[in-house]
Amino acid sequence: MKLLLDTHLLIWAAMFPERLSEAARALVNDPRNELLFSALSIWEVAIKSVLRRESFQVDPRLLLRGLLDNGYTELPVTSRQAVNIDALPLLHKDPFDRLLLAQAISEGIILLTADAQLAQYPGPVRLV
Repeated sequence: MKLLLDTHLLIWAAMFPERLSEAARALVNDPRNELLFSALSIWEVAIKSVLRRESFQVDPRLLLRGLLDNGYTELPVTSRQAVNIDALPLLHKDPFDRLLLAQAISEGIILLTADAQLAQYPGPVRLV
């Protein structure tokens, strides 16, 4: 099964695996699953990193290297995916999360999230 992890889950899987729920950990560790990350997530981390908030200490280069080294597949952002945002009801205002969901819909993959609000969308999103 192809699984796209949202930005929070990517950071947790790479840096704080103890924060992953048992369900998320089982999916991430299952060798039958293909784990994907969006280029959008790296962009989001880079933006937050530049803001230099004390509560956010993630180096986007280290995160990217760790994901690639651990077998994650990068999913590029395309205009075909981006236009699908207009079909989503406005349940969640975070543009990064909405585009992650549009990517999952466009590519026929499951978006894993720990965000209960994002998980309210119909379609290929799973709360873990």
